[in-house]
Amino acid sequence: MDKAIDMPIQRRKCKHIGRTKSKHTRRSKGNWNEVQFTIDIVTNILSRIPVQGLLLFKTVSKLWNGLISSSNFKKLQLTWSRDNPMYILYPYTDAKPKMYVLDEYGDVDEMITLPGCENVSDLSMICSYDGLVCFINYLPVSNKSEKNLTELEIRMCNPATREVLLLPKSSPSVKQLAVGVAFGPETGCYKVFRFFLSKSESEPESDSEAEAESPNICIESECDIYSSATGTWRGIGRVPHRPMGSNHVYVDGKVYWFVASKNNRDVAGSILSVDMEENFSTMSLPDFVTEHSFLVDFDGCLSLVVVYDEDLIINIWDLTDSNESEWDLKCSDAIPYTGIECTDSLTVIRGEVFLITTNYFFIFYPKENIWRKLALGDELEVEFPVGDIPQSKEILVLKLTIVEVNHQLDGELQACPLWSVDVRVLR
Repeated sequence: MDKAIDMPIQRRKCKHIGRTKSKHTRRSKGNWNEVQFTIDIVTNILSRIPVQGLLLFKTVSKLWNGLISSSNFKKLQLTWSRDNPMYILYPYTDAKPKMYVLDEYGDVDEMITLPGCENVSDLSMICSYDGLVCFINYLPVSNKSEKNLTELEIRMCNPATREVLLLPKSSPSVKQLAVGVAFGPETGCYKVFRFFLSKSESEPESDSEAEAESPNICIESECDIYSSATGTWRGIGRVPHRPMGSNHVYVDGKVYWFVASKNNRDVAGSILSVDMEENFSTMSLPDFVTEHSFLVDFDGCLSLVVVYDEDLIINIWDLTDSNESEWDLKCSDAIPYTGIECTDSLTVIRGEVFLITTNYFFIFYPKENIWRKLALGDELEVEFPVGDIPQSKEILVLKLTIVEVNHQLDGELQACPLWSVDVRVLR
């Protein structure tokens, strides 16, 4: 009798427990979907927050820190950044380095100074990519002697977060020749290539003396490589070619420099390239290259822009086959403004050629063959009058996104970019 009473009670209890679990499972799934939907909305909103604000929001909670640090957020923020670019004007002189943030109309919104660089008066910006910018303590136009510039300092900087990493010293040298930076497929991975001459008994007192006796002979340089993965330098010995200088461009996994012509050391005669695997190669240039020639990234393709100042003509060549050194003339147009004395700097921004001459700023639209003169110098007239620095201006075009720099326990900075960013430098 007792069993007959107990059994129905147990069955009813079991059925009740089963129904409760099913409702709880459905409710949990529903709650999770609502949470995920909320996270997606928050992520979308955060991706539009200015860089400095995002740095603060990372400290709000572990959830927000995780969202901002996720790979999906990086991609979303990069997509928004590309549609809302910011520009930085960096005039380099013997004065203290300053960078000016410009809006799309060329108006100055903000001035940026880098911590630790306030008393460094000879910084030259040589390249930028993935949110990091490379500076060296050398100016093409400077009152300082070459002897005082042989102690090379290389800095990797993050304009968005104002972080600066001073690289350790590498091999001693008697002359600095060139620096270039190659970037890996992952954000924050890079290698710095430093070309230099070391003093040895087998070498003449200086390469300039040897070249004065035999102008067509180019003394081989040595190369050291710094890796962001190890934080150290290592030497690879002599390399058969030496760049004309530190002006270079990084395109599709390779760094490219000009190599001086054998007949005229002021004009490029070929191109030297190297990839992240440290494979060096050279290629030829089209005919009729001038002193005012520039290597640029034109929509992901290595391009050569040649400006003929005397004839007021600009030619744009695309590299179609690096193995055969084949170039295609993409565009040729007359420069419609007279009185252009010298083209100092040039880059390509989203298919538009941005160049600076002695006294003017121009944008050239190759598809329409249209020229536009800008008045960027007006707001900088007080500190950087355009006419007073005819060969000492360069522009960094930067889609401002955040790049995080971690502080190691020993106090040294380890650059660790958080977002990818498309950055180009006017050289």
